[in-house]
Amino acid sequence: MTAKLSSAELARIHKGFDPNPARSYSLSAEAYISQDWYDIELEAITKKTWRWVCHEEKLLEVGDYVTVNVGDQPILIVRDKREELRAFYNVCKHRAHELLSGEGRTGVITCPYHAWAYDLTGQLRKAPETENLEEFSTSEICLDQVKVEAFCGFVYVNLDAKAEPLHVISGDLGKEITHWAPDIKDLTFAHRLTYDIKSNWKNVVDNFLECYHCPTAHKDFCTLVDMDTYKVTTHGIYSSHMAEAGKTANTAYSVEDATVTDHAVWWLWPTTCIMRYPGRGNMIILNIIPVGPNRTLETYDFFLEESTPNEAELESVKYLDEVLQVEDIGLVESVQRGMNTPAFQQGRIVHDPEGSGKSEHAVHHFHGLVLDAYAKMVEI
Repeated sequence: MTAKLSSAELARIHKGFDPNPARSYSLSAEAYISQDWYDIELEAITKKTWRWVCHEEKLLEVGDYVTVNVGDQPILIVRDKREELRAFYNVCKHRAHELLSGEGRTGVITCPYHAWAYDLTGQLRKAPETENLEEFSTSEICLDQVKVEAFCGFVYVNLDAKAEPLHVISGDLGKEITHWAPDIKDLTFAHRLTYDIKSNWKNVVDNFLECYHCPTAHKDFCTLVDMDTYKVTTHGIYSSHMAEAGKTANTAYSVEDATVTDHAVWWLWPTTCIMRYPGRGNMIILNIIPVGPNRTLETYDFFLEESTPNEAELESVKYLDEVLQVEDIGLVESVQRGMNTPAFQQGRIVHDPEGSGKSEHAVHHFHGLVLDAYAKMVEI
């Protein structure tokens, strides 16, 4: 059953939010702790938006495939014989068994249950022992397709059959990324960090979208970048977070041989964070994966010039893992605990009209997109 909202429920959750961030409160705590709102988000956001999958390098050759879950839906992405990307529900049309798992390369998609076999376009080609079935034809059976797109070196999928292309709805994001990271398609996977966080996914996004907390909670980070140059700009479905590298020695990690001297970061609605830190050529993808109202998974994938990080890059990975993430996870888990008390309902958005990193206008922008998604679920 598709979750639906009443007008009264939408009005309640919308209370306190103002289009002007200087007058606005944050999203209500109810949206962060309630199973009902999490279920609404599964339908209104998870199944209606573009979700990051992987770097294109995993799907370069014919037959290359990866599998992923988008919310509770299993998805298969493959490169077909025409070298086009295709995505399907990873579900056999016979008895609903999972077709492929993990990642790899195959010429035929064969179900491990009863050996029904599909070609790389999703068309059923072989169904053993079906010769005596009446009104049955393999030509009439095909895997259910899902929208897929390669965008700025990475692959995304969208469960919404009516979704507009990512390169269209993301405005100038592609131009920004290729300007600041012209080498993005040449980078290669080097390392992954994973985290299991006791907090709602929106708290994780909120925390990413402002550096108001940085001088207090991330003192090493504030030596890595020049906070006086930190600028945050919001756009339709993304925001840009830019800063110059610090001008003196930092306490985060060595950037002595850096060829990238700017901190260029983007958040793409709803859960993809694209980061380019000072150092050698690099791109870090933070994939935020909602699991429940009080739990979020994260993966940090590091794409570097070489698959083996050098000493400075290992130092940067260690800093992110053992310092920055420890600080951030502690923050969002504390916030989640606080939201589960009667002592907090909403807080004011701190706004700097100049768009500094210490402003929360990008958080406000995110909350507006969440509320817009909720509004589409109102029963008519």
